[in-house]
Amino acid sequence: MKAEIIAVGTELLLGQIVNTNAQYLAQECAGLGIDVYFQTVVGDNEARLKESLQIAKNRADIIICTGGLGPTQDDLTKDVLSAFTGLPLSIHQPSLDKIAALFQSRGVPMVESNARQALILEGSTPLANDTGLAVGVALTHGGTHYILLPGPPKEMKPMFDRYAKPWIRSLSAGEKPLYSKMLKFAGIGESNLEHRLLDLIQAQADPTIAPYAKEGEVMIRLTTRAESEEAGLGKLSQVENEIRSRVGEYLFAEEDVNLEHVVVRLLTEKGLTLSAAESCTGGLLSELVTMIPGSSQVFKGGVVCYTNEVKHGILNVPMTLLEGEGAPGAISAEAAVALADNVRALMKTDLAVAITGVAGPSSSEDKPVGLVYIGISAHNEPSFAEKLQLSGGREMIRLRAAKSALYHLWRKLKR
Repeated sequence: MKAEIIAVGTELLLGQIVNTNAQYLAQECAGLGIDVYFQTVVGDNEARLKESLQIAKNRADIIICTGGLGPTQDDLTKDVLSAFTGLPLSIHQPSLDKIAALFQSRGVPMVESNARQALILEGSTPLANDTGLAVGVALTHGGTHYILLPGPPKEMKPMFDRYAKPWIRSLSAGEKPLYSKMLKFAGIGESNLEHRLLDLIQAQADPTIAPYAKEGEVMIRLTTRAESEEAGLGKLSQVENEIRSRVGEYLFAEEDVNLEHVVVRLLTEKGLTLSAAESCTGGLLSELVTMIPGSSQVFKGGVVCYTNEVKHGILNVPMTLLEGEGAPGAISAEAAVALADNVRALMKTDLAVAITGVAGPSSSEDKPVGLVYIGISAHNEPSFAEKLQLSGGREMIRLRAAKSALYHLWRKLKR
C-alpha cells in the first residue's frame, strides 16, 4: 500500500514548529511495509485541507493526518473529513466521559467546546488517546483508508503505536505477516555504506533494504513477509549475513538504540568507568552519555577544557606542547592523547576520551575548520589518537565529533 502524510497546522507553515510527526510516521510506515511517496503540510484552512485530501485520495491508499483535532475553531480536520466523505460527526461517549472526568478531577468547569475532541465520523473506529484528550479516528471510505491523529507528538506517537498500527495491520488480513529487523551503524557515512551495499539495494525485492541516516549514525531496516516468524527471520538472516560480511565492523546494534546507549551498556557489562576531556565539543559528549539511564554508574565526570589555560591548569598538559614555536598545538594528536591520559588520572577511571579540534566558523592555529583529534586512554594499554576531517557547520562538526568519539570508544570496548 501507498500512504500520504498530511500535517495540519498554520504554525508548521510559519516555521514555528518543526514537523517531527512526519519523520516519525514515515519511519513507522516503512516498518509496516507501506511506501510513503508524498508528505503535505497545510494550514488551518478548510478549503485547502479539503483540496489536499482530494489530491492525496487520487494517489494514496492510506491518508494519515496529524493535527487539528483540538477544541478550538481552527481545529478543522474532523469537520473537513466529514464534509469530504459526507459522513456525519457524532460524539464518542467514552471519550467525552473521559474529558469530563478530567475537568472534574481538576475542579474546573469544562468549556462546551471541549466536547469537539470527542467527535468521530460515522462508521469509523475511535483511536484512544492515552496521553491527551482528543480521540483519533480510523476510517475506510470509498476504497481509501483515513487515519486522524492529534498534533502533539506525546499524544500522536502512542496513539499510532498502540492503536493505529494494529488497525493498519488488520487491513492486510489474509496476507502473510510482516517481519523486520533493524541494523545500526556508526563510523561510516550513509553514502559510503550505500556504496558498499549498492548491488544489494538495487537488486532488492524480498526482503527489502531501507537505509536511513541521522548525524553520526546510519540505520538499515530489513523487511519481509513470510508464513511464520521462523521463516521470516530466516529470510532476513540471509541478507543480514551478506551485509555483515561487507560492513560488519561498523554495526553497533540490532535494535533501535543510539550509540551512547550501547557504549554505556558495554561499560556497565564490563564494570568499567569513563571520563572525558572536551575542548571543541564543549561538554556535548558528556551530555549525550549522561542522558542514558544508569550512566552514573560508569561515567565519573568530564572537564570542558576550552582554553589552553584550562588544558594546562586543570589537566596539566605542558604549555610547551600547546604553544610556542615548534609545538604541536592544542589541536593535535599529541594534545588529544595528553588530555585523555591526564583526565583519566584526574578522575581515576578505567577509560578516558578527549576531543580537541576546530569547530569553526574560522580556522585556529592555522588549522582548517573540521579538523578534530579524538584521544583514547585506557588503563595499562597504549593511548592513541584518531584524526578526523569533518564537514558541516559549527554545530554539525561538534555533534559529529562527539559521535565519532563514541564510535571509537565502542570499538575499544568491543575489542
